Amino acid sequence: MAAWVKGLGWVTRPLLSVVRTWDLDARRWVRALRRSPVRVVFPSGQAVGRKPGPEKQPRRATPEASPHEQRQKPPLQVSASQTSCAWEESGLRYDKALPGDRRLSSVMTIVKSRPFREKQGKILLEGRRLIADALKAGAVPKVFFFSRLEYIKELPIDKLKGVSLIKVKFEDIKDWSDLVTPQGIMGIFAKPDHVKMTYPETQLRHLLPLLLICDNLRDPGNLGTILRSAAGAGCSKVLLTKGCVDPWEPKVLRAAMGAHFQVPIINNLDWETLPNYLPTDTRVYVADNCGLYAQAQMSDKASDHGWVCDRRLSKLHKYEKEEEEEDLEPGASKAWLPELEVQSYDLDWTEAPAAVVIGGETHGVSLESLQLAESTGGKRLLIPVVPGVDSLNSAMAASILLFEGRRQLRVRAEHLSRDRCYH
Repeated sequence: MAAWVKGLGWVTRPLLSVVRTWDLDARRWVRALRRSPVRVVFPSGQAVGRKPGPEKQPRRATPEASPHEQRQKPPLQVSASQTSCAWEESGLRYDKALPGDRRLSSVMTIVKSRPFREKQGKILLEGRRLIADALKAGAVPKVFFFSRLEYIKELPIDKLKGVSLIKVKFEDIKDWSDLVTPQGIMGIFAKPDHVKMTYPETQLRHLLPLLLICDNLRDPGNLGTILRSAAGAGCSKVLLTKGCVDPWEPKVLRAAMGAHFQVPIINNLDWETLPNYLPTDTRVYVADNCGLYAQAQMSDKASDHGWVCDRRLSKLHKYEKEEEEEDLEPGASKAWLPELEVQSYDLDWTEAPAAVVIGGETHGVSLESLQLAESTGGKRLLIPVVPGVDSLNSAMAASILLFEGRRQLRVRAEHLSRDRCYH
């Protein structure tokens, strides 16, 4: 009996689960609460539209465009390169170097060799600032190698017309760069001519009747520092004689920090033609780096270009004539040695247009520089140092003399203006 009741209970169970109507109504009610009605219709037939909130605006139905109009629509996404329309509209194009492209290596081989630079008449400029200064001064570019297009777009567009633009990998620029941190752009320029260059107006307004003559300077770092000091002091021009390092060498350009495009530089001059570049009534002063009394002797070495300054002959004035004659080479006489008065560098020596001669640290000043100073009424300028200390660095001596000359000229101008006020 119990078994039968148990089986009857199993039979009376419904085969499908009964869905509770109150549960469905609750779910529908929740969904209705979540929805936002657009329009409410009352039983009377009146319809009231619901105003949208300030945050949500209804979408406006846009009419479908015809296939012809869809083809004329511009693309929705515009890349960053398309934003600079001026660069694109100018018609400038660039080439992308493929693997195995040897244009960069072949050009670098030419511009890094002085004989090839002089034969081809081309120089290498590296860095955005140096290239911008060169373009502003009127230098003529030939080829630009760059790793990012933004570096080229920073340059003036009118200066890039007719220039070959080649995009290369940054690793290729790094292999040929002389900088510790390459800037990703190199430019090959025609060798600038000082006559055709346009120097900054600020520099031209502060020019002084002061020139610099570099005599057998062979260290690139020293020459670059000297050029930078000459531009800072306001020199009217810098003259380089034969035997000096090439001023357009990459190391000199790096040390000069753009001074090449701020002061005229004339290089590879003979001593016979050098006076033609000096203003009228210019007095030539020689920086005395060898001591109180330095004498020059001729050298038979072809590498010294016919002259050196012998430091063994740096003696005081009180030496006897016999001792001086013993120090001279056989067959030489004292008659050819110019006798120049020694003067302290801080005494007045800028009453007339002045030119300062700076010699190299290895060989010093040449005999020709002493003869030129004697013919123009110049003197030796002595920078006193503590006894036992070697002569100053050429770049340091040039900076001291140039800024001392600037100080003297400024003081003289102030005295003249003061006298005019009194009268």
